[in-house]
Amino acid sequence: MSRLTFPLVLATQAAAAHAESAQKQANGFLADGRWTLLNRTVYDNREYRHGARSNGARNARKPFAERNGYAEEWAYGLMGTFQSGFTPGTVGVGVDAHLYHGRKLDSGGGRAGKARLLGLDNDNQVKDDMTRGGTALKLRAASTTLAYGEQRVKTPVFSSSDSRLLPETATGFFLQSNELERLSLVAGHFTESTDRNASSHDQGFVVNYSNGRQGDSVDLAGLVYGGVNGLTASLYSSRYEDTWRQHYLGCVYSYALGEDRSLSFNFNLYRTTDTGEALSGRIDNTTWSLVSGYTRGAHTISLGYQQVDGDTPFDYVTRGAIWLGNAVQLSDFNAPNERSWQLRYDLALARFGLPGLALSTAYLRGADIDGSHVDPNGGYAYLGYGRGGRHWERDLEARYVIPHGAAKGLAFSLRHSAHRGNKAQAELDTDQIRLAVEFPLDGQF
Repeated sequence: MSRLTFPLVLATQAAAAHAESAQKQANGFLADGRWTLLNRTVYDNREYRHGARSNGARNARKPFAERNGYAEEWAYGLMGTFQSGFTPGTVGVGVDAHLYHGRKLDSGGGRAGKARLLGLDNDNQVKDDMTRGGTALKLRAASTTLAYGEQRVKTPVFSSSDSRLLPETATGFFLQSNELERLSLVAGHFTESTDRNASSHDQGFVVNYSNGRQGDSVDLAGLVYGGVNGLTASLYSSRYEDTWRQHYLGCVYSYALGEDRSLSFNFNLYRTTDTGEALSGRIDNTTWSLVSGYTRGAHTISLGYQQVDGDTPFDYVTRGAIWLGNAVQLSDFNAPNERSWQLRYDLALARFGLPGLALSTAYLRGADIDGSHVDPNGGYAYLGYGRGGRHWERDLEARYVIPHGAAKGLAFSLRHSAHRGNKAQAELDTDQIRLAVEFPLDGQF
């Protein structure tokens, strides 16, 4: 177990008398067990406007079809999960298991690439199908649970993404404690993460921007506080071995102004510095975002601002460990020294007699990118950042979830995104159309 875990264990043991034990309510391995089966079909079409003709250094690592301007995939995913209950007693024992399968429906003619719904074979062609699975053993004492094995994790510094066909997973220890009222403690030690389109579990960690040599482990510890009405605050610290230390502070606050009016604020702050052998080079990065929203009836208008202070981009391990407000579909707006803002509008059409239908649109613009001082021997030099980088993104989405009847929960999502920028930033000019259909099934034993 990670050395970060032990202080949290001691703290929860000392406070156990102040909370009702979840383990005392255990009804058994199967009696409290749940299963889910999620059917998902995704069609992803992307056109790259410049392809390999611009920013050649960073494009060298891109798949062939992405460098040549066009990528298209259509695939079906089936995700089965089982979460057992816990055996009765002082220490309860349980097991979580999952089995994922992806099947190619259409992808060929040089169109494979950036969508990355499924893995590529040795000829850079999309595989016909892929399957992977895993299990995690879990133990629970009082209201503290420790799991070891392959699992999905959700924290701002290490998080399993589920944004394409199949989910990302991670292997290691993860501890969650709810002994203290309104305060949750977590800690973890992980030795690998499995990407969304990977079929094996031996590829190390998924690092989003650095091409430096990988570290061997990630440790994290954090707490989440919900003791104030409308406010949730969290504080995390993590270490990616011999690469960086990363700290996180986040707050989400909502305030009701009346019967159908409210304000919301979402603040996220990351502080990252290199450590140990500094495998990705020199890192001294502070990145933060603030998104405020005003809701009146069916309408929500949001305004966001994000700032990167540092000569490297904000980077993270696993695809989902970026909780910044301006990290959207095609770009994270996380380049060195970048400033970006966002304007977003959401419409819930249930107020107009169309329950389950929601529309959204967002526009983001980033500027002042300057990566000219990046460590030339580090993991980010290949990205080719210059001075005066700027770019923008536009996202449109329609989502409909059937609210009742035999097909309750069947969800349709149609998204169109566009990104444009100059050569001093590291994102390609892209147009994307994405259609996803999901149908969940779940039950108890």
